[in-house]
Amino acid sequence: MFSIGDATITRVEETNLPSYPLKDIFPEFTDAHMAEHKSWLAPHHYDADKGLIRLAVHSWLLQVGGKKILIDSCCGNNKAKPGRPFWHMLNVPYLERLAAAGARPEEIDLVMCTHLHHDHVGWNTQQKDGKWVPTFPNARYVFSKPDVDYFSKVDADPKEGPAELGTFRECVVPILEHGRADLVSGGPYRLNDFIEIDSAPGHSPGHVFFKLESKGKRAAFIGDVWHHLLQVYYPDWNFPKNSDAAQAKVSRRKVLDYCASSGALVFPGHVGLPFAGRIEAAQKGYRPHFEP
Repeated sequence: MFSIGDATITRVEETNLPSYPLKDIFPEFTDAHMAEHKSWLAPHHYDADKGLIRLAVHSWLLQVGGKKILIDSCCGNNKAKPGRPFWHMLNVPYLERLAAAGARPEEIDLVMCTHLHHDHVGWNTQQKDGKWVPTFPNARYVFSKPDVDYFSKVDADPKEGPAELGTFRECVVPILEHGRADLVSGGPYRLNDFIEIDSAPGHSPGHVFFKLESKGKRAAFIGDVWHHLLQVYYPDWNFPKNSDAAQAKVSRRKVLDYCASSGALVFPGHVGLPFAGRIEAAQKGYRPHFEP
């Protein structure tokens, strides 16, 4: 558990596994990079035996101002993920872990998605009587309107759809149809006394990040602005899947600048143990401080 002023933040794990070959994800990576970063890469960010990067998938349960807020909702159980065996047809006790962190589904007030990729919306819904229905029945769901618009078009295109391995239809459309979604555009946008939503497009067209402030302390929930700590050292290294690769680099530097200048505690979507940390501006860019 982490504390930011009066706010508490608890990580709710879905998975934390070796996933993609490091050099498939970051083709710029060389033996010289390995020599420089070997001391911290393994075992929490890289599986040396398999040559695979480790990616955690988790939600952040934020409790502040009397509200229970879930930030990003992972892959979800029983969701088909073609080409991603480490996330395919999961059967994990995520809701039990959420309850242990301090919230049953009916107690969640807000579900906030940094973007609408399949590994950030999965627990938005569950199957009931053959239909996908909201998992968190009393929550409002905060979605980026540019993402909703983009993936709606992709989903409706017979050549491109279904969008996001089908999870747009399973995990986003039912929320819209139940009238539970609040759509936000651009930013910065003040959500309440504690949270501001700011834009960080590129990984998806409407990717956002969430700034938290309480009693002069700050945090940032950054989703997939970066997937791996190597991208802090090398901000121009993109994860392969982006709607706009050039814009993703601009957004990454924007968020890195904010985190370094504000002292915000950073909560990424996929970084391994200790899962959260701080960013320091360095002579050649940035340096992460994510010490276990």
